[in-house]
Amino acid sequence: MKYKISLLLIVSFISLHSQNKNQTDVPGLSSISKQSLMKTVSYLASKELAGRLSGSKGYNKAAYFIANEFSYLNLKPLGDENYFQKFKVEYNEINSPIKLNLVDEGIIKKEYKLGKDFVCRGFTGANHLTAPLAFVGYGLTKPGIGYDDYAGMDVKGKIVIAFKYNPKWRINDTSDWGEGSIRYKISNAAKHGAVALLLVSFPNDAKPQKTILSILEGEGEQKEDFPSLHIDIPVADEFLTGSGFSLKELETKIDSLKKPNSILLKTSAEVDVHSKYFKEQETMNLVGLLEGSDEKLKDEYLVIGAHLDHVGSQGGEIFAPGANDNASGSAAVLEIARTFIANNIKPKRSIIFVLFASEEIGLAGAKHFVDNPPVPLDKITAMINLDCVGYGDSIQVGNGLSSPQLWQLARRNDSLYTKMMVRTTWAGGGADATPFHQKKIPCAYFVTTNSYEHLHCLTDTPETLNKDLFERITKLAYLTAYEAACGIYKKEEVK
Repeated sequence: MKYKISLLLIVSFISLHSQNKNQTDVPGLSSISKQSLMKTVSYLASKELAGRLSGSKGYNKAAYFIANEFSYLNLKPLGDENYFQKFKVEYNEINSPIKLNLVDEGIIKKEYKLGKDFVCRGFTGANHLTAPLAFVGYGLTKPGIGYDDYAGMDVKGKIVIAFKYNPKWRINDTSDWGEGSIRYKISNAAKHGAVALLLVSFPNDAKPQKTILSILEGEGEQKEDFPSLHIDIPVADEFLTGSGFSLKELETKIDSLKKPNSILLKTSAEVDVHSKYFKEQETMNLVGLLEGSDEKLKDEYLVIGAHLDHVGSQGGEIFAPGANDNASGSAAVLEIARTFIANNIKPKRSIIFVLFASEEIGLAGAKHFVDNPPVPLDKITAMINLDCVGYGDSIQVGNGLSSPQLWQLARRNDSLYTKMMVRTTWAGGGADATPFHQKKIPCAYFVTTNSYEHLHCLTDTPETLNKDLFERITKLAYLTAYEAACGIYKKEEVK
């Protein structure tokens, strides 16, 4: 799962070399190929791996594939069990059958299609029920700021429809919506007597979000008998039949008045979900070490990482391939490791190659790594993160406001070789770089611009990737890593 990051423009002038450089100037650079990158992506995004949900058989296959590749490269195992750094996460298995139907007077009027009209939330509960529907706005109860979508509503025994996200506005300048996660909305609906939650995207957005697979639920206890689905906007409008409103009109009215406009509907729905929840399921990061060659610098480390996991499958019917998110970043990390080894490059600093588990649940793998580091954290000179690097039109390197010297290193190499890097960046890490940034480790987050069109969708397939861009961003990450590992970059103070 990716996070919205406010992009800030670097306003300081950076002197860039305009001359062209031949790729043979840097050992190994010309050996990085889109063909090799795409071969790895095609396997990681295959049906066999079923979306690589951490804790699943598909993820474990991906993990063993990476471990075998690390072993072939003769990287030193740096996990607590060979290359595996194991830990426990929540896990939810969604099985067949999965149904959502429009019902009128006990008769099914329309059957909706999984993957097209709706998907399950990754941590949906299991139940089979038919019940009347109600629309409850944003699904929030916030007495501290005088807002309650459930005020005056009797939703006991009903299936409620709510907007997936919190309002973009505030009641006043000092108010804050606070907790508004999916788990909060589920808990709040259940507390008011509802039996299931149907989430829907904002219809008034310029490009409304389609149904996506996601396991980012927030904190709280799992309600194992409470189904939660993400439905498409046209489905919500069909459920609103006879109410006198469209979903767009309801959003407009609530947002313009900044007041709830919840209503009981004239329709009913059948929901049938079969899932099995595990509070603790074993998963693992993959960690391999290329030892440095310099007597002094070999005890300093460069971390090159990406998350291997994605959001899985549902009912054996659909799966999210995750080609861009983040088979692309995983393939890039593996390609960079191969480049160092195949070209017999001996960096002065040691390099840790790591593939993280459970980014999609909230950066759990990266957090586990920095909380249980295989080397002293103060010896990590920098961290390079690659996430969603295969789709888009140019290159961004994030966290440049927090680690400007590392960012400038990437920028200079782009000016000499890849020539696709934009000057926008941000502070605070981003995705798996965030836990490292929080530990005061300089980070560079490599990502493509306009990368998220297929985010968490069934359409995030290898065929959609921009192969030339994918090769170039991998080369830029390698160039940055090469110089950082060879001692040109010195650890900076994180801002």
